[in-house]
Amino acid sequence: MSRRKGQNPKVRVGKRANGQKFYFFQYWIDVPGQEERRRQTEVIGLCSQMTPSEADRKKLVFISKLTINSSEYQIPSSESFRHAVKHYRDIFAPRMLRASTYDTANGHIKNHLEPDWNDTPVEHITIDSVNEWIWKKREQGLSWVTVKNILRTMQRVLSAFSKDKKPPFSQMGLAIPDGDKLQMKIETRKAVSFSWQQAKKIALQAQRLGISESRREQYATLFLLASASGLRCSELFALKLDDIIFKAGTVRVDESSDQRSKGKLGRCKNVAAYRTVLLHDREGKEALRILKQFIKKNRTPSGLIFHSRHDTPLIETNVLHDGLYPALRALNLPKAGLHAFRHGCNRRWELAGLNPAVHRQQMGHSSAAMTARYTGEIPLHHVRQAFSGLKTRQLENMENEVAA
Repeated sequence: MSRRKGQNPKVRVGKRANGQKFYFFQYWIDVPGQEERRRQTEVIGLCSQMTPSEADRKKLVFISKLTINSSEYQIPSSESFRHAVKHYRDIFAPRMLRASTYDTANGHIKNHLEPDWNDTPVEHITIDSVNEWIWKKREQGLSWVTVKNILRTMQRVLSAFSKDKKPPFSQMGLAIPDGDKLQMKIETRKAVSFSWQQAKKIALQAQRLGISESRREQYATLFLLASASGLRCSELFALKLDDIIFKAGTVRVDESSDQRSKGKLGRCKNVAAYRTVLLHDREGKEALRILKQFIKKNRTPSGLIFHSRHDTPLIETNVLHDGLYPALRALNLPKAGLHAFRHGCNRRWELAGLNPAVHRQQMGHSSAAMTARYTGEIPLHHVRQAFSGLKTRQLENMENEVAA
């Protein structure tokens, strides 16, 4: 039977084994996730207890309660979330995503989405059903940040499967309490950020670690360059000798290390990530000087500046556990990843008054909002310095006016 809205089945008479006659009718129900509809039989009552017209009225009441003749009734799709996931894994992800991006998304799908949504028809996934689901996840202890990341994966799976390539819901409609929204923003502002002075201390401490001399020098140089340039760790690990132009003071970024694929070099994160970073301030010049000394003693066949003992790109977890974390513990600094150097560089350039467009390009951000988000809460000693500089400029202006 064709899948369509609206049914008006005929009341029929059946006969039981004991000879009793009864009224009944048959109707079709749509089964989510299946193409074929299933036929149901509903017994109205014995013929001896009602007239045919009464039986017909009871049939109409029953059908109205099913809402299958309502204008708001939706025929369940034969395609469920399971079909969308299969398309995502088999077709979309291999063509469109980096291995690291897919690996993270697949974790969301396996651990959270498939157990709860697999048999749900695609058109039943609405903002209302999503809001019901996120509260269950919150009760299980998941943070809002984790929940939103999982939903981004869900949106991508569904949009890749849809005809118009748009997700069926927007995260703007998530029922997040105002208090939780405020707390998320506060936590974002308090992300760990290492200043240039802290980076120098960390690099010095890395030189004292109980690892090989070559690794100590490599980690120390890596930390300083990360702080001076603001490069992502995947960009730092992909740097080659010909990417550095010491005379011009530039670092070219045109490759990225995929940490989920054992450091395999490939595409950068986005189009804005392809850039040339100018290290023209005092911190940048110092980092380039140290980098030049390091390169003179560490040339490799692959041309990689930072590499493993097998001449392959570094793996971030190794750098963290062998180099950064021990140095941070020794200095009693908060535990953070290599991204904290990037945050510190962003803040330093912003406080120095770098042109916003240049600043955004140097960082490799695709929007000004992302660049602003990296600044975070400015430490009090930086605020004092800003006020001190303001007083100095005001005095100079007053002196110039008097002289004039």
